[in-house]
Amino acid sequence: MVDVDSFVAEKITEIGDAIGDANAVIALSGGVDSSTAAALAYEAVGDQLTPVYVDTGLMRKGETEQVRETFEYVDSLRIVDARERFLEKLSGVTDPEEKRHAIGEQFIREFETVARDVGAEYLVQGTIYPDRIESEGTIKSHHNVGGLPERIDFEGIVEPMRDLYKDEVREVARELDLEEVVSERMPFPGPGLAVRILGEVTEEKLVVAREANHVVEEELVEYEPWQALAAVIGKATGVKGDNRVHGWVVAVRSVESRDGMTARAQEIDWETLQRIQSRITGENETVSRVVYDVTHKPPATIEYE
Repeated sequence: MVDVDSFVAEKITEIGDAIGDANAVIALSGGVDSSTAAALAYEAVGDQLTPVYVDTGLMRKGETEQVRETFEYVDSLRIVDARERFLEKLSGVTDPEEKRHAIGEQFIREFETVARDVGAEYLVQGTIYPDRIESEGTIKSHHNVGGLPERIDFEGIVEPMRDLYKDEVREVARELDLEEVVSERMPFPGPGLAVRILGEVTEEKLVVAREANHVVEEELVEYEPWQALAAVIGKATGVKGDNRVHGWVVAVRSVESRDGMTARAQEIDWETLQRIQSRITGENETVSRVVYDVTHKPPATIEYE
């Protein structure tokens, strides 16, 4: 386990030395990794930092409002509405790796635009150790590591938490007095709901995935999962009222883990699972079926793509 006091002091100095008198932007998603990196960088360089939250349209329900509230003390916070641009970038894309690379490239282009506006030369990211291991290996690219384009218009990228595991990041977040809603927040993938939708990402699928994920997170709080999610995995025949429908299939997944490198599917009681399926199918008429994923990691990954 990391020595939190020493780590915070060391990284504040390291970030300050890396950025110097220049300006920087930080990729802010609202999750614990990027929020902790933002807090560290703000301690290091203050108003030289511009946190940038890009609303990709692939985020959790209420994410944009949460970010605005959490970082209201930072006057330089930029919230960029890029929903249409990301959907256009993902149009017709079905391969998981192509999705991640498309999202990674669009993220960088959005940050470059803001960077030009504020004269920033550096990009700060909340990349952590498992992101690098999976991207440098053959598991999958992370949008902020293997998913980055070859051409990046920054003097340098600063990743203060690149050697930390998720539980260590949470320790740092607590040390920095980040609110519990941030420090204890469930992991959420950088590419967002795009990797919880099999096949092409569409507005219709996003609505289903966003609402279903909200239900799952609410209903499984008491189980304290490492990560709980809902994924739109295809279509199947069902019955709604007296009508035969061909609706979406939503897979529910809840896992226990220490660092995300391995994970075990949680045992969820039948009553809870039935409540989840009832809410998901009842609140969205286009969903015909809900299934529960019992696969561990390995052989599966936690996310679907």
